[in-house]
Amino acid sequence: MGMLGLVCAGASCASAQTAPQTGSGDYPVANDARVGGDARQTRFVVDLSRKVDIHPFTLADPYRVVIDLPQVTFQFPDKAGERGRGLVKAFRYGLVMAGGSRIVLDTTGPVRVDKAFVLDASDSQPARLVLDLLPVSREAFLRAAAVDGRPAHPSPRPAEPPAATSGDQRPIIVVDPGHGGIDSGTRARDGGEAEKTMVLDFAVMLRDKLEKTGKYRVVMTRSDDTFVPLADRVRLARSRNAELFISIHCDALARGDGEAQGATVYTLSDHATDAEAAKLADAENRADVISGVDLSAEPDDIAGILIDLAQRETKAFSLQFAKRLVGELKTAARMHKNPLKSAGFRVLRAPDVPSVLIELGYVSSRKDLKQMMSESWRTHAGDAIVKAVDGYFTTRMAGGTGR
Repeated sequence: MGMLGLVCAGASCASAQTAPQTGSGDYPVANDARVGGDARQTRFVVDLSRKVDIHPFTLADPYRVVIDLPQVTFQFPDKAGERGRGLVKAFRYGLVMAGGSRIVLDTTGPVRVDKAFVLDASDSQPARLVLDLLPVSREAFLRAAAVDGRPAHPSPRPAEPPAATSGDQRPIIVVDPGHGGIDSGTRARDGGEAEKTMVLDFAVMLRDKLEKTGKYRVVMTRSDDTFVPLADRVRLARSRNAELFISIHCDALARGDGEAQGATVYTLSDHATDAEAAKLADAENRADVISGVDLSAEPDDIAGILIDLAQRETKAFSLQFAKRLVGELKTAARMHKNPLKSAGFRVLRAPDVPSVLIELGYVSSRKDLKQMMSESWRTHAGDAIVKAVDGYFTTRMAGGTGR
């Protein structure tokens, strides 16, 4: 296409001239990405340690180009993908399932994949993934999406944990570290750590603390940097007959949106308690859209908030645990001025599993971020959650409802 002025994603284009890196294990390495061109034609290039097969397809509303490829180790420079050029607004990347990775390009409008190929490494040049995009009408875009819009990878499923030991009557608790893989969640300002990493570290610590009591069996929705669709997290909890579901997240406010700090505990509701809660739920629920997964085919038992938590007993138990959790966290963490809220989080939709979502704090707050990165704070917050869990199950075993 004769494109000029390629923009490297956070690094000099000279890095493309270096010898390709060796992947960890047998996985190829993707070590640089860049976008070039303009609104008439745009080229996306990824440098790879070796050639791989790719499957590109398009999705609408919002307009995206998705590239499925075998599992690769992404070693892109910091802030790669935050800014684009031409027809590409930004891009994101990550693992979507064991053996499969994905790159998602957010485009400025409807586009057509004009060319998509991978070149072998040669001489001093690495292998290269090349994708050429051209603008098209919405009608043409939708026709192409209908023909070629099915992802090559099946919808990733969380690994099914081993069957429960026969006769083990201990309650099963599902701990859900938010985001993962291609979905990084929010990020601390100035290139700080991603939410997906922070919440996974906290969730692993919480799992260990719960298991150490000997009172519970704990199942993780993810235990590594893997993308798990929201509905699959719910299905996992239900398939294991879990008695409690705890989702761990961090919050953030964009610059100019004011200041907020402190931990918050959410339960599911068809009406958010305030505009902030509604905005947060919408952002979290878009995680599956960001990763290029079509949510339109979700089964009916996952589709509606009112149906999903229609059972009065489950609602009551969720609220009972949330109140106890807020009370215990107050002794260990700075709390939001309104620490108990409700909103329409998809991940809390199990109709028969009491569920809460904990926002540990705001990564946009320097004080909160410092706390969340502190091992001492995480330990105290984890202990507080375990204490709340103990109190909750003690009440339930005694036949109380907390109402």
